Amino acid sequence: MVNDELLAIDWNDVDQYPLFETCDESAAKDQQLTCFQEQMYTNMVTTLEGLQYTVPQELNDTVNIDLLIDEHGFITVIDVHDSGVVDELIPEFSQEVTQRLNDVTTVAPALKRGIPVSMKFRLPIILNTAN
Repeated sequence: MVNDELLAIDWNDVDQYPLFETCDESAAKDQQLTCFQEQMYTNMVTTLEGLQYTVPQELNDTVNIDLLIDEHGFITVIDVHDSGVVDELIPEFSQEVTQRLNDVTTVAPALKRGIPVSMKFRLPIILNTAN
């Protein structure tokens, strides 16, 4: 029975997404996801607000930031992926973004079968200096 139960579990999905204080834990799963995404977006915009860089040429690129919300609700930057152009034009970008995002507030962790679990996700940041 234990093996049957283990095989029936979808290990690539959670029962409850990470939640910010403003999100309703009794809401439907899709509403929890929407609330989490909206609050994460708001927190990221606030956290990255004020970053200003001068670049010698136009830049239109996307930087993908891999984040982990651990089983305690701490948000940590795992990796920053860019095409190399951003690293060349703004060498301090990855370090500064990592430092700022690692200071973001904690959340209630994701749950799988009532147990807090870690969850990874990717945050795309579009950098566009064109007028």
